[in-house]
Amino acid sequence: MKAPLFQRLPAAFAVAALAGLSACATPAITGPVEVTRFVEPSANARLGQGTVFVETAPGAQADSLALAPYKQAVARELARLGYREAPRTGASQIAQVRVERFVSGPDGRRRGPVSVGVGGGTGSYGSGVGLGLNINLGGSGPQEMIGTQVGVMLRDKQSGETYWEGRAQFSVSENSQYAEPTASADAVAAALFRDFPGRNGETIEVKVPE
Repeated sequence: MKAPLFQRLPAAFAVAALAGLSACATPAITGPVEVTRFVEPSANARLGQGTVFVETAPGAQADSLALAPYKQAVARELARLGYREAPRTGASQIAQVRVERFVSGPDGRRRGPVSVGVGGGTGSYGSGVGLGLNINLGGSGPQEMIGTQVGVMLRDKQSGETYWEGRAQFSVSENSQYAEPTASADAVAAALFRDFPGRNGETIEVKVPE
């Protein structure tokens, strides 16, 4: 026979309290976005204007759903900068997007991909520059982290010349709101195109709103 409601309430409060304590024990961790940009000096006058088509970088899965929120976020940022999105046949520039998401353990080693959607190649500029996980994320203890790496190249459609390349890396705990792909994409794209085009070869860290 089920106990009266007034007798069951203390147990319910206890469960809620334990859940609250558990949440407090593992606070969400959101690291800054580490961004590196490379700019072709002669192309400065062509950046931030004209028509652009956003596509998956060569070597990536063209129909990957994992890439969709990142391509959409990049398109929104380009529109904000002054570009007009157009079909590939009518675009003067092409924005190629590559994305990799992965899980890393407390030791920093990758344990497996979150989703597949990796573009091929490292681009024309700074191919020796790596984006390491050298970020002090704080927190009360070791957690599994979700890492996101995004690369975007702006190229002239006719010649294939690379005008601009940006790379961003972002690492959050699994319970962060930015572990969700759409939120992650918005944060990374906003950081990547902040103060566009940026200084050639400079790496910056952009804090993400909690």
